[in-house]
Amino acid sequence: MPASDFTPQEYAQRLTKTRAAMASQGIETLIVADPSNMAWLTGYDGWSFYVPQVVILPSEGTPLWWGRTQDKAGAAQTTWIGTENLFDWPEEHVQHPNHHPYDALVTLLQDRGWTGALGVEMDNYYYSAAAHRILETAFGRTAIADATSLVNLQRAVKSETELEMMRKAGRLTAHMHAVLREGFREGRRKNELVAEVQAAGIAGLPGLAGDYPAIAPIAPSGLEASASHITWNDRPLTRGEATYFEVSGCFHRYHCPASRTLFLGEVPADIRRAEEAVLTAISDTLATARPGVTCEEIATCVYDSFSRAGYVKANRTGYPIGLSYPPDWGERTMSLRPGDTTRLETGMTFHLMPGLWTPDWGVAITESFVVTPRGGQALAEIPLNIVAVP
Repeated sequence: MPASDFTPQEYAQRLTKTRAAMASQGIETLIVADPSNMAWLTGYDGWSFYVPQVVILPSEGTPLWWGRTQDKAGAAQTTWIGTENLFDWPEEHVQHPNHHPYDALVTLLQDRGWTGALGVEMDNYYYSAAAHRILETAFGRTAIADATSLVNLQRAVKSETELEMMRKAGRLTAHMHAVLREGFREGRRKNELVAEVQAAGIAGLPGLAGDYPAIAPIAPSGLEASASHITWNDRPLTRGEATYFEVSGCFHRYHCPASRTLFLGEVPADIRRAEEAVLTAISDTLATARPGVTCEEIATCVYDSFSRAGYVKANRTGYPIGLSYPPDWGERTMSLRPGDTTRLETGMTFHLMPGLWTPDWGVAITESFVVTPRGGQALAEIPLNIVAVP
């Protein structure tokens, strides 16, 4: 996701929003370890999030990128912040038992005088206990505030440019599901089909190249589908089993996930009943997803549809999506579930997940959508109904 994807004005707006949130929490210097947030603020893109790296956002001035020496050239190529704002830690400290890169981060912060009112993303995949211990030892516990989701929340309402990228990702997702439908046949090993689908998502379409998604394809069959996050194996596709595929195209790190269910043979009545409940839930949700409606009101559409069909759904029914890196394409902020009273705004984007799992099988038909004044608008055009293959 090169910084040139967006205008300088859009990056300036992102910094302004983030700094306003920092000020409201009394944070003067924000240390951003989440690669999605790093990219959103600066454009930085690279498979380097397995080692410590951060964007440092002071209350004024240009952000700094700090990371491994080997990745500094990538930061120069992908960010908008200028090489004078790129800093690195010693290459010999890579996964070293006696030295930690955050020791160098402490020195950088001290040299800049940024030693108090620090914000860190405590509950984040990419911020370790060791990193926090080093900062706390250097600056004291009271100097550090929890800024988990501070930047994530600023990303919730998408710009028109972001929405266009998500729609392009949706075109890739639709292409992947078309490849799935074409290649789904009895006796075929599932790993072969998944390989074909992943290749399709990356090869893309004419004029539209794909990227690696933040989550590997989810592809359980039969009893496996009673679990929600099983990937794939080399077992042949079998008659009488439902298989659902959750995949996403990815364009410049923006995602548009969608699940669809396929069945080899005649679809049983209980699975058809589940399909009807899921499709009704999607229709009701999209009609309801207008600005001002709460996340829990959206969730109610799903729970009510399932209840009328005699099913009970215990898990959340969706989450925000957009720009992301492994291991998750969700934005880790709101949830479509009871108790979340966050109100929707025009331009928010969600992955609606009215999946249904029983002890014996599972059905997943999901939809990514953007909130508009007229309701939720699907970001990809993919047939919803269960595909029955003779």
